Amino acid sequence: MTDPLHSGEVDRVEYDIERGKIREFARATFTTDPVHTDREVAQAAGFADVPATLTHTVVAGHQRDQRKFVETLGLALERVVVGSVKWTYLRPLSAGDHVVGTRRIVDDVQREGKRGGSMRVVTLETEYVDADGEPAVQLEEVLIERGEQR
Repeated sequence: MTDPLHSGEVDRVEYDIERGKIREFARATFTTDPVHTDREVAQAAGFADVPATLTHTVVAGHQRDQRKFVETLGLALERVVVGSVKWTYLRPLSAGDHVVGTRRIVDDVQREGKRGGSMRVVTLETEYVDADGEPAVQLEEVLIERGEQR
Protein backbone atom coordinates (compact mmCIF):
# COMPACT_ATOMS: atom_id res chain seq x y z
CA MET A 1 0.00 0.00 0.00
CA THR A 2 1.24 3.50 -0.85
CA ASP A 3 1.97 5.81 2.07
CA PRO A 4 -0.60 8.61 1.73
CA LEU A 5 1.74 11.24 3.12
CA HIS A 6 4.22 10.51 0.34
CA SER A 7 1.74 10.01 -2.50
CA GLY A 8 -0.23 13.08 -1.47
CA GLU A 9 -3.54 11.16 -1.47
CA VAL A 10 -5.21 11.20 1.94
CA ASP A 11 -8.56 9.54 1.27
CA ARG A 12 -11.41 8.96 -1.15
CA VAL A 13 -15.13 9.30 -0.69
CA GLU A 14 -17.95 8.13 -2.91
CA TYR A 15 -21.62 9.05 -2.61
CA ASP A 16 -24.84 9.84 -4.44
CA ILE A 17 -26.30 13.33 -4.61
CA GLU A 18 -29.82 12.70 -3.31
CA ARG A 19 -32.84 14.97 -3.73
CA GLY A 20 -33.85 14.54 -0.06
CA LYS A 21 -30.36 15.45 1.17
CA ILE A 22 -30.33 18.51 -1.10
CA ARG A 23 -33.66 19.59 0.47
CA GLU A 24 -32.32 18.98 4.01
CA PHE A 25 -29.11 20.87 3.31
CA ALA A 26 -30.99 23.76 1.69
CA ARG A 27 -33.19 24.01 4.79
CA ALA A 28 -30.20 23.77 7.16
CA THR A 29 -28.35 26.55 5.31
CA PHE A 30 -31.44 28.78 4.98
CA THR A 31 -31.39 28.51 1.17
CA THR A 32 -34.71 29.88 -0.06
CA ASP A 33 -34.38 29.46 -3.84
CA PRO A 34 -36.99 26.82 -4.81
CA VAL A 35 -34.68 25.59 -7.59
CA HIS A 36 -33.04 23.47 -4.83
CA THR A 37 -36.29 21.94 -3.55
CA ASP A 38 -38.76 21.80 -6.45
CA ARG A 39 -37.92 19.62 -9.44
CA GLU A 40 -40.32 21.47 -11.78
CA VAL A 41 -38.78 24.82 -10.87
CA ALA A 42 -35.29 23.34 -11.38
CA GLN A 43 -36.21 21.93 -14.79
CA ALA A 44 -37.78 25.25 -15.83
CA ALA A 45 -34.44 26.87 -14.90
CA GLY A 46 -32.60 24.44 -17.21
CA PHE A 47 -31.44 21.77 -14.74
CA ALA A 48 -32.09 18.05 -15.26
CA ASP A 49 -33.08 17.78 -11.58
CA VAL A 50 -32.74 19.89 -8.43
CA PRO A 51 -29.19 21.24 -8.17
CA ALA A 52 -27.25 20.88 -4.95
CA THR A 53 -26.48 24.03 -3.01
CA LEU A 54 -22.99 25.40 -3.56
CA THR A 55 -21.57 24.02 -0.30
CA HIS A 56 -23.28 20.62 -0.58
CA THR A 57 -20.01 18.67 -0.84
CA VAL A 58 -19.50 19.16 2.91
CA VAL A 59 -21.90 16.22 3.34
CA ALA A 60 -18.98 14.06 2.18
CA GLY A 61 -17.68 14.45 5.72
CA HIS A 62 -20.44 12.14 6.87
CA GLN A 63 -19.12 9.46 4.50
CA ARG A 64 -15.43 9.78 5.36
CA ASP A 65 -13.46 8.13 8.16
CA GLN A 66 -12.56 11.42 9.84
CA ARG A 67 -10.72 9.73 12.73
CA LYS A 68 -8.42 7.95 10.27
CA PHE A 69 -7.91 11.23 8.37
CA VAL A 70 -6.77 13.02 11.54
CA GLU A 71 -4.51 10.10 12.51
CA THR A 72 -3.02 9.85 9.00
CA LEU A 73 -2.03 13.51 9.05
CA GLY A 74 -0.88 13.31 12.67
CA LEU A 75 -3.05 16.25 13.69
CA ALA A 76 -3.88 17.20 17.27
CA LEU A 77 -7.57 17.82 16.62
CA GLU A 78 -8.00 20.03 19.71
CA ARG A 79 -5.53 22.51 18.17
CA VAL A 80 -6.93 22.52 14.61
CA VAL A 81 -9.01 25.28 13.07
CA VAL A 82 -10.22 25.66 9.49
CA GLY A 83 -8.35 28.52 7.85
CA SER A 84 -10.36 28.61 4.63
CA VAL A 85 -12.50 26.59 2.23
CA LYS A 86 -12.90 27.35 -1.47
CA TRP A 87 -15.18 25.57 -3.94
CA THR A 88 -14.68 25.69 -7.70
CA TYR A 89 -17.59 24.28 -9.69
CA LEU A 90 -16.90 23.00 -13.17
CA ARG A 91 -20.58 22.09 -13.43
CA PRO A 92 -23.52 22.01 -11.02
CA LEU A 93 -24.15 18.87 -9.00
CA SER A 94 -27.74 17.67 -9.27
CA ALA A 95 -29.90 14.99 -7.72
CA GLY A 96 -29.02 11.67 -9.30
CA ASP A 97 -25.31 12.44 -9.70
CA HIS A 98 -22.78 9.97 -8.31
CA VAL A 99 -19.46 11.51 -7.28
CA VAL A 100 -16.07 10.27 -6.14
CA GLY A 101 -13.85 12.69 -4.28
CA THR A 102 -10.11 12.19 -3.92
CA ARG A 103 -8.48 14.34 -1.26
CA ARG A 104 -4.77 15.13 -1.58
CA ILE A 105 -2.21 17.11 0.38
CA VAL A 106 -0.91 19.97 -1.75
CA ASP A 107 1.11 21.71 0.97
CA ASP A 108 2.12 20.94 4.57
CA VAL A 109 4.38 23.53 6.20
CA GLN A 110 5.44 24.82 9.61
CA ARG A 111 5.20 28.58 10.07
CA GLU A 112 6.02 30.96 12.84
CA GLY A 113 3.00 32.66 14.34
CA LYS A 114 2.77 36.40 14.93
CA ARG A 115 3.12 35.93 18.68
CA GLY A 116 6.16 33.70 18.51
CA GLY A 117 4.50 30.26 18.49
CA SER A 118 4.63 27.91 15.57
CA MET A 119 1.77 26.53 13.54
CA ARG A 120 1.32 23.85 10.95
CA VAL A 121 -0.60 24.81 7.81
CA VAL A 122 -1.98 21.93 5.75
CA THR A 123 -3.56 22.66 2.37
CA LEU A 124 -5.79 19.94 0.95
CA GLU A 125 -7.46 19.66 -2.42
CA THR A 126 -10.37 17.36 -3.20
CA GLU A 127 -11.39 16.70 -6.78
CA TYR A 128 -14.90 15.36 -7.23
CA VAL A 129 -15.52 13.49 -10.45
CA ASP A 130 -18.88 12.29 -11.76
CA ALA A 131 -19.88 8.80 -12.87
CA ASP A 132 -18.20 9.41 -16.25
CA GLY A 133 -14.93 10.36 -14.54
CA GLU A 134 -15.35 14.01 -15.51
CA PRO A 135 -14.30 16.62 -12.92
CA ALA A 136 -17.30 18.40 -11.42
CA VAL A 137 -16.08 20.21 -8.29
CA GLN A 138 -12.71 21.13 -6.82
CA LEU A 139 -12.47 21.91 -3.14
CA GLU A 140 -9.51 23.53 -1.40
CA GLU A 141 -9.26 23.43 2.38
CA VAL A 142 -6.63 25.00 4.61
CA LEU A 143 -6.25 23.55 8.08
CA ILE A 144 -4.20 25.30 10.74
CA GLU A 145 -2.83 23.39 13.70
CA ARG A 146 -1.69 25.77 16.42
CA GLY A 147 1.50 24.94 18.28
CA GLU A 148 1.26 23.53 21.78
CA GLN A 149 0.74 26.04 24.59
CA ARG A 150 3.69 26.36 26.94
